[in-house]
Amino acid sequence: MKVLVTGATGLIGREVCAALTARGDEVVVLTRDTRKARGIFSAATAFRWDPLVETAPLHAFDGVNAVVHLLGETVGQRWNASVKTRIRESRVLGTRNLVAAIEQLNLKPRVLISGSAVGFYGDRGDEELNETSSCGADFLARVCRDWETEGEHAEKLGVRVVLLRTGLVLDPGGGALQQMLCPFRLGLGGRLGHGRQWLPWIHRDDMTTLILRAIDTPEWRGPLNATSPNPARNADFARTLGAVLHRPAILPVPAFAMRLKFGEFTDVALLASQRAVPNKAVSSGFCFAHPLLAEALAHLLETSKRKSEMKGGAHVACA
Repeated sequence: MKVLVTGATGLIGREVCAALTARGDEVVVLTRDTRKARGIFSAATAFRWDPLVETAPLHAFDGVNAVVHLLGETVGQRWNASVKTRIRESRVLGTRNLVAAIEQLNLKPRVLISGSAVGFYGDRGDEELNETSSCGADFLARVCRDWETEGEHAEKLGVRVVLLRTGLVLDPGGGALQQMLCPFRLGLGGRLGHGRQWLPWIHRDDMTTLILRAIDTPEWRGPLNATSPNPARNADFARTLGAVLHRPAILPVPAFAMRLKFGEFTDVALLASQRAVPNKAVSSGFCFAHPLLAEALAHLLETSKRKSEMKGGAHVACA
């Protein structure tokens, strides 16, 4: 199979490209920086594409059977008008310019796996959220709604579309978990705000396997919650991470301090509650390798430690 990937140099994209290559698939990458992409993926073909200004290059789709679309400006930063525009346009306009290219192809890919996020649901307290739950009303929810709408246009072209509503992807090499590790290792970790908000999470390897399964399963289409079956409250997540690291996790981060640093992002993301569960994956028989938080964190940290030791370097406590 030949698979085209966008966002390939990101946290999830790297793992997906490696897994596709390992199982013998041919990988094509669309990226702004072809030199960087080729440095990471020596076995992949890389084509330049600026998703905000142009339709994806048609020649990159030659022989492509599936598209995995993962690009997007990072949400985890202090928002202002410019940042919010980049967050929205990288997803909505980027997906529009990708689907516009697919529309022009004589031979179209069979499936488009298009990114989204559990932010689609907004702040919903203790309500259990599955793929049929309604959309929220805040900025991230509206972005996710419009992002998904652009991807769904490919269905009208005869392309099966899967919309990945992704939770917190756990990977000590990047993303939120990497940022948490230093303060938690120093014994300075704790819950965010009141800590009662639900945090939908997924182990890096389960995320990768879920995407490959979505490529291979013709019955899967539409929204797919890419989360563990066992979301955790933020306070429980903090306690579990502290326990795995053998450190106390008793220093809460006050909401006002987060608002000073991150502004609107605090209430829309850090303090928002999404008790999202992967009903579609579970009901179709998908087996999560790491469904429990304590085991997932322990596995990731032990794997990271072994990789560091194999490279001949000391395991760095805080970097």
